[in-house]
Amino acid sequence: MDMINARPTEAAALVGVVGPANHADGAVNSNWVEMSKFESIRATVFAGVLGVAATLDAKLEQATNASGAGAKDVTGKAITQLVKATDDNKQAEINCRAEELDVNGGFGFVRLVLTVGTAASHAAAAIYGHNPRYAPASNYDLASVAEIVS
Repeated sequence: MDMINARPTEAAALVGVVGPANHADGAVNSNWVEMSKFESIRATVFAGVLGVAATLDAKLEQATNASGAGAKDVTGKAITQLVKATDDNKQAEINCRAEELDVNGGFGFVRLVLTVGTAASHAAAAIYGHNPRYAPASNYDLASVAEIVS
């Protein structure tokens, strides 16, 4: 597909989310994303106002199926911890190419794990699939995508 005249939604799809909320201390996971549909994904973490002395971590995990079988970390795909003192209302991004998964071990699914530490904190995340194997990317958007305006 010639991408010069393509709309952004033809090249990237919203494929995973951690909904915006005041998340309690602990881990919150996105849905599993099938990497065979995309060349790469980009996960964006949105820190809102973090709780008193709170921390926010994020990493990618991989699995062999959409149920999370054999889940393990994707090597090198974790952000530097965001902290209350300096990181309210900041963002962090993680890029991951399909071949960075343990493909020889049968791993083809990825999810984002957000971990809030110490105090409840406002946060959210989005995962975008880029360069779909079959266009348009919007065919792979989550069912929660209510509208695309061109």
